[in-house]
Amino acid sequence: MDSSPLGLPMSDPNAWATAMNNLGMAPMGMTGQPLMSDFDPSLGMIPGIAPMNPMMPGLGIVPPPISQDLPIVKEIIHCKSCTLFPPNPNLPPPATRERPPGCKTVFVGGLPENASEQLIMEVFEQCGTISAIRMSKKNFCHIRFAEEHTVDKALFLSGYRIRLGSSTDKKDTGRLHVDYAQARDDLYEWECRQRMLAREERHRRRIEEDRLRPPSPPPIVHYSEHECSQLGEKIKDDSKFPEAVRVLLTWVERGEVNRRNANNFYSMIQSSNSHIRRLMNEKAAHEKEMEEAKEKFKNSLAGILVQFEQIVSVFHASSKQKAWDHFSKAQRKNLDMWRKQAEEIRNIHNEELMGIRREEEMEMSDDDMEDVPESKDSDDSGPMAQVEALREENDSLRCQLDAYRNEVELLKQEQNKAQPLRSEEDSTRQQQLTFLQQALQGMQKQLLKIREDLKQKELELEKNEDEKQQLENQIQSLKERIHAFPTPHTLPVRIISTFLHVHPFGASIEYICSYLQRLDTKISTTEVETLLGRLPCTFRQELTGVGASLEKRWKFCGFEGIKTA
Repeated sequence: MDSSPLGLPMSDPNAWATAMNNLGMAPMGMTGQPLMSDFDPSLGMIPGIAPMNPMMPGLGIVPPPISQDLPIVKEIIHCKSCTLFPPNPNLPPPATRERPPGCKTVFVGGLPENASEQLIMEVFEQCGTISAIRMSKKNFCHIRFAEEHTVDKALFLSGYRIRLGSSTDKKDTGRLHVDYAQARDDLYEWECRQRMLAREERHRRRIEEDRLRPPSPPPIVHYSEHECSQLGEKIKDDSKFPEAVRVLLTWVERGEVNRRNANNFYSMIQSSNSHIRRLMNEKAAHEKEMEEAKEKFKNSLAGILVQFEQIVSVFHASSKQKAWDHFSKAQRKNLDMWRKQAEEIRNIHNEELMGIRREEEMEMSDDDMEDVPESKDSDDSGPMAQVEALREENDSLRCQLDAYRNEVELLKQEQNKAQPLRSEEDSTRQQQLTFLQQALQGMQKQLLKIREDLKQKELELEKNEDEKQQLENQIQSLKERIHAFPTPHTLPVRIISTFLHVHPFGASIEYICSYLQRLDTKISTTEVETLLGRLPCTFRQELTGVGASLEKRWKFCGFEGIKTA
């Protein structure tokens, strides 16, 4: 360590010289002597920045916004009681830790030993409002700012070299290291702010859901005898049926049905069932309207297409030489453009009409395909389908019979409870009872008849099943007899197949006959060759050899189809 003539020690003259050299100034000591004898002012200059006086007052800590294309240039900072010298721009930027959420506190290390709280306040107060400073005896401190964005301004000072006054004593100098610090107060404030934002978001979402939620349906009235009688009348009314059936469904789901009111509920359910025919008629009417609208649209489209064809024909006629020569050049150009536009529009409408016709043909073909399996099923099912139809008819008649019985019982109960009415109403009620009793008797007779038919069909079905089983047994016995009965060519084919299988390159007809004649002397060559020619999938004839040695050979090919498959 060198000492100046005034007795002021300099801790690191090389760093001081480097800082001044980076700014394009001659490195001078405190007494005015040059620190570097071979200084070249053009080497340390940064392009585009003129030399400046290091003692110039009014320099701020945070530079004005700099374009992203230009590098950040740090300058000397003068304070009242200290001076900050920038780091070497050729060195890499100081390392920092990951920024904690809501960070307002920074760690400042490398302070001079003689640094005080007033000095730190003087240096860092220009970055922003300081809330608190926590000093340490080991040359570092923690500074908490009032706002988060001021932390980035404080990090700008990381790497600066600080010197107290004009002293060069080691205790009056240091290299600042500024980094993010994790403080519990910052984390607590950040969490509180996040919770507040989450509450606001939940409140906003709840308001939006309430705004978009459909209105609640009106409340369902509770069951009572009076409400039940009114509901029975509403269900019969077509205009009030949707609302009434919703009330009925709610009552049934609540469990309002019991022994006393079961007949009333059955009557309301039966009234609901009577609306099915009305709904089917309405659906058929709407389908008919839709078909009429489709037909009308198709006819209108066909008429429009005819007119387009006429317009295109006019353009084609005008483009012939008889009329074309009399038009000017501009008129020909317009006629040609109009003709192309008309043809494009005509083609589009034609494709649309063809698409409608194709859809109709596809629907008709789908209906035909649906009808064919039904007919096949009806042919295959036979008596089983008739039995199932009779059973379904039996069940439907039984349900209708129960409904008539319940109506008769309801009419009897109403007749017993009601007061004596006029003679006309009594006669009408009696006629209704008589009609219902007659209908009940007719339904009972029809039900008995259907039951007898059902029993007869079941007996016929059982008889058919027995006959079917006997036929299957006879067919099975015939198959067994056929397999057991040997055919005249079965044995030779087996022997020839085995013989040719052990001769993969084939054998001549004489060689095969000589082998067979050892087993049966009556076998001739013509019979064997005829037999082999009948089975082309099992035996194949090939020519082998060249010239005079050309020879016909038979080969076994029964397994080739299996291997390729």
